[in-house]
Amino acid sequence: MTLELILEQAGLFVISLLANGLSALAGGGAGLLQLPVLLFLGLSFATALATHKIASVALGIGATLRHLREGHLDLRFCAFILACGLPGVVLGAWTVLRLPEAWTLLALGLLTCGLGLYSLMKKQLGLDYLPRHRDPFGYAVGGLVLCLIGVLNGSLTSGTGLFVTLWLVRWFGLDYQRAVSYVLVLVGLFWNGVGAVTIALQQPPQWPWLPALLAGALIGAYLGAHLSIARGNRLVKRAFETLTILVGIKLTGDGLALISP
Repeated sequence: MTLELILEQAGLFVISLLANGLSALAGGGAGLLQLPVLLFLGLSFATALATHKIASVALGIGATLRHLREGHLDLRFCAFILACGLPGVVLGAWTVLRLPEAWTLLALGLLTCGLGLYSLMKKQLGLDYLPRHRDPFGYAVGGLVLCLIGVLNGSLTSGTGLFVTLWLVRWFGLDYQRAVSYVLVLVGLFWNGVGAVTIALQQPPQWPWLPALLAGALIGAYLGAHLSIARGNRLVKRAFETLTILVGIKLTGDGLALISP
């Protein structure tokens, strides 16, 4: 193995470690760092997206290893999130390589910024566990929104885990710690896994880069999940707000850059 190859793999590992560590702490947003780096290193959008989606599955594995020890997950609620979200993920992943990016990225960026600002203004949002909307109507509305977020998760690169986090907090009354645990296990592992397979069937990833990305994601996710559990809801809330605003600014900038001649 040449020195250049060693440095390339080390760089990919560090980027994946940081991106997925932040994502595990805040409940989403790994693509904020990881995908732009893959594009900067010369991959096409389709190849970079397929590579990122596969690597992001390790985020779910690393977080699962840590969060399952806490016993916060309700298996029936897990099944509900999967049943609502996975059809949307498949639909989004089948259409992503056929749709123009610019206006979608711009709209998603502005909406993501709005999520962070909303949470920032609601000082007590997500600090306490106050379950609600557990009646048929509440599940119907909640499930429909989860399906729509699933479409975004399958079709776009970053930020959609943050949408699920805030929706679980705002609609179902979870605190940030519980919401993040559901997102990292179910979105990180299952939604991203199904999306990765669907996209990889259409576009091969950059296979030689995946070992370093997967290792960084696995370790970073475990460390980020451990920090979120150890430090409590206030740190997770602040991390969520910071990362949503940063992701929103990035996506808005990407959209504007594609629209500009």
